[in-house]
Amino acid sequence: MIRRLAASLGEYRKDAVKTPVFVMCEVVMEVTIPFLMAGLIDFGIDAGNMDLVFRLGVVLLFLALLSLFFGVQAGRSAAVAMAGFAKNLRRDMFHNVQTFSFANIDKFSNSSIITRLTTDVTHVQHAFQMIIRLAARGPLMIIFSLSVAFSIDSRLSLVFLAAIPFLGVGLYIIMKKAFPVFRRVFKIYDSLNRIVQENVRGIRVVKSHNREEYEKEKFGHTSQAIFNDFSLAEKIIAFNMPLMQISMYVSMLMISWFGARAIVASGNNPLLGLSTGQLMSLMTYTMQILMSLMMLSMVLVMITISRASAERINELLEEKSDLKNNEYPLFKVAAGEICFENVSFSYSKEADKMCLKDINLTIKPGQTIGIIGGTGSAKTTLVQLIPRLYDVSSGQVLVGGVDVRDYDLQSLRDQVAVVLQKNVLFTGTIKDNLLWGNRAAGDEELVRACKLAQADDFIRSFPGQYDYHIEQGGANLSGGQKQRLCLARALLKSPKILILDDSTSAVDTGTEARIRRALNRELPGTTKLIISQRVASVEDADKIIVMDDGKISAVGTHEELLETCQIYQEVYQSQVEGGRSIAS
Repeated sequence: MIRRLAASLGEYRKDAVKTPVFVMCEVVMEVTIPFLMAGLIDFGIDAGNMDLVFRLGVVLLFLALLSLFFGVQAGRSAAVAMAGFAKNLRRDMFHNVQTFSFANIDKFSNSSIITRLTTDVTHVQHAFQMIIRLAARGPLMIIFSLSVAFSIDSRLSLVFLAAIPFLGVGLYIIMKKAFPVFRRVFKIYDSLNRIVQENVRGIRVVKSHNREEYEKEKFGHTSQAIFNDFSLAEKIIAFNMPLMQISMYVSMLMISWFGARAIVASGNNPLLGLSTGQLMSLMTYTMQILMSLMMLSMVLVMITISRASAERINELLEEKSDLKNNEYPLFKVAAGEICFENVSFSYSKEADKMCLKDINLTIKPGQTIGIIGGTGSAKTTLVQLIPRLYDVSSGQVLVGGVDVRDYDLQSLRDQVAVVLQKNVLFTGTIKDNLLWGNRAAGDEELVRACKLAQADDFIRSFPGQYDYHIEQGGANLSGGQKQRLCLARALLKSPKILILDDSTSAVDTGTEARIRRALNRELPGTTKLIISQRVASVEDADKIIVMDDGKISAVGTHEELLETCQIYQEVYQSQVEGGRSIAS
């Protein structure tokens, strides 16, 4: 996991390496200063040697300035490395998500992906900065300070060796208790993000059903769960500070007690034993060592918090798309012929949960195929196998006589345009959204596609027309307008296969009929698959497929199915009789 995360350092690796080097130089300066201070007190001030006091004072000032310089450089390089690492982590995760198949996306919820790209990255970047700076400073300070302290008085320095194991055991217990709580709380964050996303996206539904209080209560429960877990974790980690203070003050008391006795015994002579200056330097080293241990404990706390985040980020980075090109893919789709051969499909790996079962079907190039069936009959699942949004569990889907798994994925999807019932429009102008279908399309092509989709008229009524700004998700457009723009976007691809998955459900029947006539007239060579709940939308198709419980129940023309297929008859009668009752 660490190796994979470290790969995202990229061009900021040099700054990450420079930081501990600058920190080491800063530490050397800080450790040297108390050692020289002891000499200044013992051989300068106590001896009345003002010349030595002046010379050592200049050296101490120079060392302090050097320490400041190295500290600033360490902070600067650490900040650059931290920000760059976070930027690259977000980039690598986002780029990897773009390669996911629908199956991969199903594995991670939208809210979970957003949390990993935001909150989790923030925790990891702060932990990373503390690791390359404080985690480097702590051990270096402890090693150098202990070395100098032992050179001054090895017996008094044994106090440190007693304090370090005590601190180590205490910190280990604290971290072991706190980590599971932090791991749990980040999963609850996913739920909180999901609730917020659903509420904001469906705010009109919430208000129309007067469910604001219910939404507040649902949000409150999840928010309270996060509060409870974070409070528990912080209560555990709160033991860190008293543990550090006990160690620090006990060490200082012991060194003061034994140091004072040693000074009295030696007559304050540094050559015979311990002197006042040496005791002061030992006290300084005590502070440095224990403050370094406190820093390390803070780093451990941050690592504990970020460890759960790092694991979640690593999961997203390590996830590989289950849809891949073979070694020698084909880049040209010959024709729009579609053939399903013994196709079965399941979203899970359990064979008894097949969504599609033993599908055999042949569609000739240029045909218009209607697909009808009840909710849950797997109509959408069937067509999603054609552009390889999912791979079959068994059997094969052929396009142009070639298994879709043998095509280059991008080349296949360029020739198979899918218009979903809930297609998404992005923030930007109408023109920007249309160009998703073909970045190189000219204005004439845009207008032609919109005329085919019966969208040009309402676009012309907008201020700015094709430069009219669309808000996030197309919030300033009606459902029918959004569907027609999505259809125009798909038509710009000039696909060999066009799939309309209930994509005119929000369009009135008159407009829908004009769309069908335009598509048949202008795209005679394009294979068209139309999924619909309305018989009127598919009755003119060359062939109609009736789906039921993941199987093809019947195939035929409108007239044939009215005579032979009970499911089709029932749908037709319910819609005709329903239309008559409304008319009357």
